[in-house]
Amino acid sequence: MRVALRIAYDGSKFYGFQRQPDVKTVEGELINALNKLGIIGSPREAQFQGASRTDRGVSAFFNVVAFNTTNLKLIQPRILNHHLYDMWVLGIAEVPEDFHPRFHAEGKTYRYYLPDEGFDFNAMKDCGRLFLGKHNFSNFARLEKGKNPVRRITHLEILKQEDILVIEVSGESFLWEMVRRMVMALKLCGLGLLGKDDIKNMLEVTTERKIPPAPAENLVLWEIKYENVKFKIDEYSVEKAKKEFFERFSRAIVRATFFRDFYRSL
Repeated sequence: MRVALRIAYDGSKFYGFQRQPDVKTVEGELINALNKLGIIGSPREAQFQGASRTDRGVSAFFNVVAFNTTNLKLIQPRILNHHLYDMWVLGIAEVPEDFHPRFHAEGKTYRYYLPDEGFDFNAMKDCGRLFLGKHNFSNFARLEKGKNPVRRITHLEILKQEDILVIEVSGESFLWEMVRRMVMALKLCGLGLLGKDDIKNMLEVTTERKIPPAPAENLVLWEIKYENVKFKIDEYSVEKAKKEFFERFSRAIVRATFFRDFYRSL
């Protein structure tokens, strides 16, 4: 039987998604838990695959892994979550034997949380519209050999949440560091250091001038869309995750508030 898990994780606690020797990674910790419970043996034999190999520091509210197993009794989110830290299994789905969580994805949505530095909000929105549609993103990505730099952006929205701007980007697929470099371009537009003509030119002409990536820690893989894959949500696991999320939120908001007051009082 092939199973897919919907997982969320705090990327600041991991050295990225992909397994690496001697460091904590999302894939490594999850495989260790599955091994410990006897759900899978060798990742190769189980055909363990992930949807998105997020970079170090990048978090996820909706990433997906899939694997084959015969141990159906222990594949329950509430059991797995007792063996995982800084990571939460939120749902489970039975999928076809040929299901690959990356290649069968129809689209992804990312959110980037950007502190508002007094940006020109309208300028950012004007520049953001230029990314919509199909473009060559060579100037907005860290290119890998053999990767087609042409990608399609289906949605880009910038929302204000008090002192934070939430930049939400959806597309069929993304290049390495693509969203983070798009965000940095929008930030520079908001500061008046880039304009619409600059963005348009960088989408049309490949140059050596590259936009640097925004910090990874503020990026979240928010959603992955699949056709005919419905994750069964485990309510117990959701309630446990909500409690842990609130504890982390409470600690972070208190520290953010007094640092904000320090800043405003100087």
